[in-house]
Amino acid sequence: MLNKILIFPIVALIKFYQFAISPWLGKNCRYDPTCSHYTLEALKVHGFFKGGWLSIKRIASCHPWGGEGYDPVPPKQH
Repeated sequence: MLNKILIFPIVALIKFYQFAISPWLGKNCRYDPTCSHYTLEALKVHGFFKGGWLSIKRIASCHPWGGEGYDPVPPKQH
């Protein structure tokens, strides 16, 4: 429950970005899935803390000297 409360504002901001801002910017992400979709999936699969950390690492690597290509969210390890 706490996890959903922590994640909700981030998800709302990402959805706003995806529908209101991203269409005007065009395709800029070097990765597939895009960084915003990756963040939503990482938060869903791993929760606020680990999903947030994975998202920060991913966004930090999205620059001309970083990676590119297919980079899915890693599966949750039990």
